[in-house]
Amino acid sequence: MSTVHEIRREERTVEQSADRTTLETPFVSVIVPVYNDPEGLRDTLDTLVGQTYDHERYEVLVVDNRSLDDTRAVAADYANSHDNVHALDERRRQSSYAARVRGIRRARGDVLAFIDADMTVDTDWLEQAIERMEADELDYMACNVQLYADGEETFASRFNRVNGFPIEKYVDELHFAPTCCLLVRSSVVEEVGPFDVRFVSSGDREFGQRVHEAGFEMGYAADVSMYHPTRTSVKSLLKKAIRIGRGKHQMRELYPERYGHPLALVFYPGLYTPSPPSNVRSSVEEWEDLDRTEKARFVALSNGLKLARAYGTVREAVERTVSRE
Repeated sequence: MSTVHEIRREERTVEQSADRTTLETPFVSVIVPVYNDPEGLRDTLDTLVGQTYDHERYEVLVVDNRSLDDTRAVAADYANSHDNVHALDERRRQSSYAARVRGIRRARGDVLAFIDADMTVDTDWLEQAIERMEADELDYMACNVQLYADGEETFASRFNRVNGFPIEKYVDELHFAPTCCLLVRSSVVEEVGPFDVRFVSSGDREFGQRVHEAGFEMGYAADVSMYHPTRTSVKSLLKKAIRIGRGKHQMRELYPERYGHPLALVFYPGLYTPSPPSNVRSSVEEWEDLDRTEKARFVALSNGLKLARAYGTVREAVERTVSRE
């Protein structure tokens, strides 16, 4: 006996298949949120404006999020010289999710594609991504992300690179894709709503799980790659870990019915206990290539980042508790 969930999916598949037969080349809106990164934005836009995809069938929406340098000027220069590039602003809220939602509201695309402002893609990236999305009849698709060191590889950048982005695991087991490599049909956003702009992190996870719960088809395109520079310092890795920890608490704070009581995570002992070397080894692709000293440093940094995430979780819990008093 079919469940309501399965029936809704079957009905939606029939409707979407009919739509796709009448629209051979979907119009795509590529949304690029950016904050204080003029050089990274130039690199990204250089690869986006030269796509093999029909230039009449895609637009690039650059959304500046209160940049304090010449990032806005870079966006304006590209918008002035390319008809399908548009420079937008999100001034009300400092949030990458708010910037993406600003882009969504302006977008004309049947498909929304997201990329971060320091990333690059091959010239046929969009063409390959849409072909894969259409062939597999996906509503929500993650691309592969290859990390690379931009310049001389530091210890931090190597750590970042070999840990990688386990995107296939994210999609298959956790039902979400990082926003830096996500394509989603605009009809999906119309049904489930956009990203929750209140998140500082984990908004991609909450959104993806909302899409999954609504019964849409999700998938991972391992052969469609995007390129992301590694973080070059331990400080930048710690900063990201703290932000992730804050996002974990926000998921429970904003959606306790889905993720549990906000304070349950704060009082969970596993949040603070060190991970054994075996756990670190399983997450590092090049573990056997490391010498003994490097392995020890990797384990130490892994546990340092775990504590940073715990700090972010506790900090967010305390700040929200204080703000309510």
